[in-house]
Amino acid sequence: MHTEPSSRRSRVSGAALGAMGLALLSSCAVNPATGARQLTLMTEGQEIQMGRDADPGIVASMGLYPDESLQAYVQDLGARLAARSERPNLPWTFRVLDDPLINAFALPGGYIYVTRGILAHLDSEAELVGVLGHEIGHVTARHSVNQISRAQVAQIGLGVGMILAPELQQFEGIASASLGLLFLKFGRDDERESDQLGVRYMSRLGYDPSQLSGVMAMLGQVTSGGGEAGGVPEWLSTHPNPANREGAILEMASNAEVAADPPMVVRGPFLARLDGLTFGENPREGFFVGDQFYHPEMRFQMAFPPGWRTANSKQAVQALSPGEDALFALTVAEGTSPASALRTFLAQEGIEGGQISDASVNGLSAAAADFRFQSGQDQLSGRIVIVEHAGTLFQLLAYGVPAQWDENRSSARTAQESFRSLQDPTYLNVEPARIEVLSVSRAMSLDQFLAERGASERAQEVRLLNRLEGNPTLSAGQTLKVPVGGRLPGGE
Repeated sequence: MHTEPSSRRSRVSGAALGAMGLALLSSCAVNPATGARQLTLMTEGQEIQMGRDADPGIVASMGLYPDESLQAYVQDLGARLAARSERPNLPWTFRVLDDPLINAFALPGGYIYVTRGILAHLDSEAELVGVLGHEIGHVTARHSVNQISRAQVAQIGLGVGMILAPELQQFEGIASASLGLLFLKFGRDDERESDQLGVRYMSRLGYDPSQLSGVMAMLGQVTSGGGEAGGVPEWLSTHPNPANREGAILEMASNAEVAADPPMVVRGPFLARLDGLTFGENPREGFFVGDQFYHPEMRFQMAFPPGWRTANSKQAVQALSPGEDALFALTVAEGTSPASALRTFLAQEGIEGGQISDASVNGLSAAAADFRFQSGQDQLSGRIVIVEHAGTLFQLLAYGVPAQWDENRSSARTAQESFRSLQDPTYLNVEPARIEVLSVSRAMSLDQFLAERGASERAQEVRLLNRLEGNPTLSAGQTLKVPVGGRLPGGE
């Protein structure tokens, strides 16, 4: 083996490092929004394509809120705001997601999302503009792109693979790999920068920038007070909220030059848009009562294994065994019949299927088979049932670690064979809770108002939606958001 002199190796290494340094230096550009130099290993075209590629996965996973008027309103408001930014020519896209969690986020390239959950908790159009402006700031400041670029530098020479082998992706659950963009956490500097940019864009459009501080106050109240989303708002999981952030925004706002006098807030017309907004989980898309799962829209029900942790999403109903050694997933399948869909599943690389059983499940046409999956040294055992109901094929897939599969298979099979048509009108006719925007007829306490409306059990939700504490006295003409309806059979 030939060995180079150490001095030559040093020169070669130095030259390589110098070349890398020049390449990285050339990737540092001045950001038009912040004026700072940034490490960027991605062109604007690549940034736009990243957002464009990820958008369908976001929409499929979380769903768009089915209100064209509300969608158009948020798109128009966001587009006018983005037009005042330093990157007006991005393909700005603003969407309202049909998700009850309090959340808002941005993808690279100008794709911005707010949930119906956060809309329900906002108190004015100015607050919505503040949320949109903050997220626009993450895009104009290229915070996500900067994080991705830094991660790429950190991985140079490490050979780290980011994507699972294709044959394993079906056992990843439902989430798209692109959804990883949602979990890029921003640090305090990025948050402060986006707050500054949000205040800047609000001011340019003529809105009162101090209203953004109200959003921070709302997040703090919901965090401490619970609510239908339960626990910490999703917005705070990726957007750290320092204790002094509300005050810092007010200080920024006091120095802002607002393009309207007086600055706009727009409360009444905004609240009118929230009247009828779905609040909390939508049981039309499926709900649990104990281990029993009901889906009114698709008219089926089934019993999940007792003691398994369950979760319902737009694309799947899933369950995890107590020992975390087996999974169950109910999804929609493609094919012309249960048998054809099953053969397609078993034909995938790495899957070895047993004999196909053509049978019925509670009077519904079905096909079932046991299977084994192997990739390298990794093995899984499983059982799959495809059931046809009301013109749709449903895939009931269960799989787990081979050593514990005999016990888990029994629980999974019982669940698979419980799938049946839903016919009970008590469950078929459930509706979600919706926001009603109500005016107080005369001065009275909050408790009196709720008692008159038959909504005393909603007191904590009303407090959080309207940023009230205790049992305050309400004034005549005061407007409140009150969730009505949405109670499930069985008292859930």
